[in-house]
Formats: sequence, structure tokens, C-alpha cells
Amino acid sequence: MTNDSSETPLRPARIGSFYVTQGIHNLRDYGGYPTTEGGRVQSGVLFRSGQHMDASVSDLELLHTLNIRTVIDLRGVSERQGFPCRRHPNFAAQVIAYEGETSNSPPHEGGGGTITMTREKARERMLAVYTRMPVNPAMIDMFSRYFIALDENEGGSLVHCFAGKDRTGIAVALLLHTLGVHHDDIVGEFLLTNAAPTREILERQSLPRMQAHYGEIEDGALHNLMGVLPEYIDRYMAEIARIHGSVDAYLTAILNVDSARKQRLRTKLLA
Repeated sequence: MTNDSSETPLRPARIGSFYVTQGIHNLRDYGGYPTTEGGRVQSGVLFRSGQHMDASVSDLELLHTLNIRTVIDLRGVSERQGFPCRRHPNFAAQVIAYEGETSNSPPHEGGGGTITMTREKARERMLAVYTRMPVNPAMIDMFSRYFIALDENEGGSLVHCFAGKDRTGIAVALLLHTLGVHHDDIVGEFLLTNAAPTREILERQSLPRMQAHYGEIEDGALHNLMGVLPEYIDRYMAEIARIHGSVDAYLTAILNVDSARKQRLRTKLLA
């Protein structure tokens, strides 16, 4: 992506909840959902996306207009070093990140040896990611810090990983659950990734690396690696329930989202 200062800045155009971008995949507002108690998650303060290494000047101007004061970067050290995020000249947000690795070779990034990646193998790789995530110490740490930041910091927040779909998708799902959003809407928000109008950005960033690692990739495998399936989030939630009994028990015991923090988050983030 060019860093041509002659680019014409874009207005914050949207396609549904997605912002129109040139070099950022899956940038969207994940507010607006109703809660089971009659409230509604605020819009304009909660954002999610993929990484920003290829962000254009217009993209950076867009991010700047969103008043994002906190960035929760769920990528590990090697991802951040290999794909450093571009920043607006006046960027002043707090960036929260993990000093270590948060995932062993994300499936959309390749790894695991040279194989013919079929639809089913891609599905199995992704299900393995979601099976490990509830007990991954790095993700537990980062999800906990995500909730603390949303509780304590003012202004808008942006949570992202590499593709903005797996680690980010689960962070968002856990927050929406905490705020009282119905499970069907949580799954619907998770699956919105498949409608992102920026799939070509992710393919440009990931496909060459995937092909170098995997070798042949069948057409049907790409969706399972670069998109999401309902069973991915179902697997994560089932693992939490198997180990801890419920999502609420996991939030309280593992992520330190006690009743007081939950109430503060609802007061702050519900309209």
C-alpha cells in the first residue's frame, strides 16, 4: 500500500456497520445491539478490525475521527514486529499489547507444514484454535486487560488482532455477553466478518504466506481460514461451559469481571 501523501482523504463512509477502508480489513462498529433487559449497546465507541500495517492516509484520518483513546492489540510480539501498525501523526491512544506470543501460528497466516489444505482440514485447524483459546494464558491476560481498559478508560476503543476475526471476535462476544446482548445477536455479530467488504485486503496480506506454508489450498478451504463459521464460536463457548460451567462463571473467575465491573460496564456502554 502506498504512503502517498497526495491521497484524497475519505469521508467516514460505511456499508452497514463496516467502515470503507483501503488497507484495513474488517473495521466496524460493534455497538447498536439491544440487550435482553431493554437497553442498547452504544454506537460510536466500540470498534474492531484487523491489523493496520497497510492503512492508507485516508484510513488513518478515518481512525483519527473516531476518537479512539484505547487500542487493544491482541497480536503477539512476532506479529507486531512483522506487521507494524501505521499511525496517524497525532495518534495519542494508549496501546495495550502482550509481551509474548498470543497464538501459535494463526491458521490464516500459515504454519503447520506443507500440506494440501482442504475445506475439512481448514475447519479442523480453526476448531483447534477455538478449543485452545479458553485456556491460553496469553489470551486470558489480554481479555482481562481488555475488560479493565473498557471499565477504566474514557473515549472510544478499538480491539484488533491480525485478521480481526478470531481473537477479536471472541473478545467482542465476551463483552456483548457481559452487556446483556442475546446470544443469537452475539453469534450474528461474530458472523458479520463474512460480510466484510475488504476480504481482498486480508487475502493480499495473508494468502502468499499461507501458500508458502501450506502448498496447495483448495478453494473451499479459504472461507474456513479467512472467514468464520458458527461452530467456531460454539466450540469456544462449549469449552468454557465444560471447564467452568457457564460463560458468566468464566468471566468472574478467570477474567475478573465481577458483578461490580459488569454493572459499571453496563452503565458506561449502554444507552
